[in-house]
Amino acid sequence: MVNPTRLHLARLRRGYTKSHLAKLTGLSARSITNYEKGLQNPTEETLATLAEAMAFPVGFFSQPDLEAIAEEAASFRALTSMTAAKRDQALGAGTLALVIDEWIEDRFSRPAPDVPEADDETPEAAAEIVRAEWGLGTKPIKNMIHLLELHGIRVFSLDEAGRSVDAFSFWRDQRPYVMLNTQKSAEHSRFDAAHELGHLVLHRTGERGRDAERDANQFASAFLMPRPAILAAGLAHATLPTLVTRKAEWKVSVVALIYRLHALGILTDWQYRSLYIAASKKGYRSQEPRPAQRETSQVLDKVLDYLRAQGITRRDVARSLHLEVEDFDRLVFGLVMLAQDGGSLSGPSSSGARPHLRVVE
Repeated sequence: MVNPTRLHLARLRRGYTKSHLAKLTGLSARSITNYEKGLQNPTEETLATLAEAMAFPVGFFSQPDLEAIAEEAASFRALTSMTAAKRDQALGAGTLALVIDEWIEDRFSRPAPDVPEADDETPEAAAEIVRAEWGLGTKPIKNMIHLLELHGIRVFSLDEAGRSVDAFSFWRDQRPYVMLNTQKSAEHSRFDAAHELGHLVLHRTGERGRDAERDANQFASAFLMPRPAILAAGLAHATLPTLVTRKAEWKVSVVALIYRLHALGILTDWQYRSLYIAASKKGYRSQEPRPAQRETSQVLDKVLDYLRAQGITRRDVARSLHLEVEDFDRLVFGLVMLAQDGGSLSGPSSSGARPHLRVVE
């Protein structure tokens, strides 16, 4: 029996309209509508055609219901430039990430969510609260993804083309999730991670829109570049070459550092405009000078490393989830396992105990 919710999800994940899928398969758009509403069940041959067109294993469509992520439950940046298809693709990726996350949850112990709630605070104050509760002081953040995972935030990757989907976050069953676009620069991705942390801290009740995006940006800026550290950095008369060098201390972009210096009153309006224009002329808004090293998931790396030791490959995991291995890779930062296929998925250990993933900052 075909599960209509999975047919719908697969189509949205590929960014297909019903009419486009109809053209790919030779079916009518009305038939596809009926399949997705559960009014009609496709034959085995028709299902195989649909599965091939959408690049999903046939077995994916007979699994239990998937509760899709509602648009209003997720935070999205660049709302004006995002098409409905891109949004749906990203939400589809998030739903598949939940499938992988449940698979991991059943087999491994991870840190419990520990995300302060600061809905009534200013972004600056909220950033200071999170730093204090997480014991960070004013030191630079070594690795944003590792930090999020240390505090129980589940991080998965997007590989959506273009710049319309930077990242998004959401809550599901009291668990916080962040989806990051891996096509951005390392500095951009770090800022996105801090931005989404801002949403999780400031907008747990679901506030969305321009004001929420502005607040999350201010939170990210304050969280990555804490006020005391920036005030003590002696950058009041810094030149652009100096900022290119000093940005490495906080692993932020040149433009983000210029913005933060101005927001704190260290740069005058004239200095801010001059440095911003100079950075733009150098192409630093699209190509970061002296780029930082890209960050990836520590939890997913440890999971895959453990499974590899058990003779289980990512292909085995994808097969058990009824996903193509390419879809699995896109959601786990492209991490790969070097073991050969053929491992057992009976469980991580014969005793049934779930291995504890030690996550460090």
